[in-house]
Formats: sequence, C-alpha cells, structure tokens
Amino acid sequence: MGEASTKSSGYKEYIAGLLAGVATVVVGHPFDTVKVKLQKHNTEVGGIKYKNGLHCTARILATEGVKGLYKGATSSFIGMAFESSLVFGIYSQTKKFLQGGVRSSGPQPQVIIPSAAFGGAIISFVLCPSELVKCRMQVQGTDSLVPKSGSYCSPLDCALKTIRSDGVTGMFRGGTTTLLRESVGNAVFFSVYEYVRYYMHLRLNNDSSDPNNLTDIGIGILTGGLGGVAFWSAVLPLDVAKTIIQTSPDKSSPTNPFRVLNSIYQRAGIRGCYAGLGPTIVRAFPANAAAIVTWELAMKLLGIKND
Repeated sequence: MGEASTKSSGYKEYIAGLLAGVATVVVGHPFDTVKVKLQKHNTEVGGIKYKNGLHCTARILATEGVKGLYKGATSSFIGMAFESSLVFGIYSQTKKFLQGGVRSSGPQPQVIIPSAAFGGAIISFVLCPSELVKCRMQVQGTDSLVPKSGSYCSPLDCALKTIRSDGVTGMFRGGTTTLLRESVGNAVFFSVYEYVRYYMHLRLNNDSSDPNNLTDIGIGILTGGLGGVAFWSAVLPLDVAKTIIQTSPDKSSPTNPFRVLNSIYQRAGIRGCYAGLGPTIVRAFPANAAAIVTWELAMKLLGIKND
C-alpha cells in the first residue's frame, strides 16, 4: 500500500490494517446482511422473495429491528480485524520485497497483482470459517426457510454445532471459493486503488503546490470506494456461490463454485448469479472508502510513509 519508510516497523502496517477492518464492519455490515439474505432467498425455491435491497432492509427492520442488520457482526468484527490486518500488512510488505527497495515512478502491475493476490490467498483461511458462521447467522430470521430447530443462538453456538455435525473441516466449507474470491478480488482492488491514487496525486500536484489533509481524505474516499466497487463487480458470482455452499444444510451438496453457479444460472439466470448486487455495490463504496481513509490516517499517525 504505497512504499513504507525503511525505518518503520512491520507490525505498524498490521495495526493500521486492523483499524481499517474495524471501520469496514461498522460502515458495511448492515449492507452485507441484506446481500446475504438476498443471495439465500432469491436463488432458492420457495420462501419469501425480496423485490430488492430496500424491500429486504425494510423487512429486517420491521421484523427484527436494527440489531437484525448487525446479525453475525461479532464474528465479522473478529474476522475483518484479522483479515484486514493481514491483507494490508502482507500487501505492503510483499510489495516492498518485490520492489527490492527501488522507488518506482508509477504503479507496477507485476508487483501490485502478485502482492495483492498473495495477501488475498492467505486471508481466505481466516475468512472462510468466520464468514461461514456469519452467513449461517444472517440467513436466520423471520423469512428464513431454516427450521427453528436448526437455529443458532450465537456465533459460538453456530461454530460448535457445525464442528459437532461436520467436524473441524466443516468450518472450512467453501474454502476454495473463498480463496478464489479473495485472490482475484484483492488483485483488482489494489490495482484500482494504486492507479487511481497515482493519477489523482499526479493531477493535484500539477494543479496545486500545497496538497492538504482534506485532499488526502478525498482521494482516500474515492480510491477506496472505486476499489471496493471493482472488487465486488469482479467476484460477486463467486460470492453468491460461497453463500449457497456455506449455508446449505445438506453436507453432500456440491462445493464446486462453478457447478453451483451453473445450477443457479439454470434456475435464476444471470440475475441469480449477481443476487445481492444492489446492496453489495452500495456497501462497497462507503465501507472500502472508510477502510482506506482509516488505513492511510493510521499509517500517517504511526509514521509510515505512503508514497
């Protein structure tokens, strides 16, 4: 994430990433709950169908209140804090390693893409179990087809019941799909972030000799927001497949994302493969903008240079 000064300690980049993760959940989790509900309900046979994200949000608020929008947020906070800390920290340090201490005049795709994909692959091992718990908690509720007898009273209860019925490997159901989503998605995210940031700084430095903190926050909002929208536009079908794989009560149901997507396509067309697109894109901009602004401010406060 830009070039860190040689004097900076590696752990600071991980702390900055952790703070970015917390900001992402605070801003983005309600949108995520709506996305998961749409993916589950609008791709399955039977049960209530939501007209759109607003209809789904209104239903959750009417039947479960605001806390319904933050279902599964505990595991999400833990997961996102670790995930964000790792992805930003690994990205920064791998990028530094691949650059070999040489300052580049502009973004280098041969450095950005492998650094981001590597960070994405590593975090998928943290994300998979935490998202499995989150998704299983989120699909419960008034409109759910999930029987009350199989419901979970807390994230810990969900994790324990999953391990009891499916073993420890059950917590990693959908792991391949998560790895694919994170590797591809983060490569897209960081590429958009780095390129938009570089060209905006180039333009602003040409127009003004005195860039200020407000300008940096503005650039952070735009680069983070656009990066987030690009991430989800690229990998949403994989995310739909992951939700179906992770929330399926049948242990023998397919876990190959392309088989799952093919069956969704046969049943619900291309719309089914992009279920939850509305709340995902609406969430992606503010949540990722919050992440990048928090990350960059934390880097500045911790004394890490972000060139």
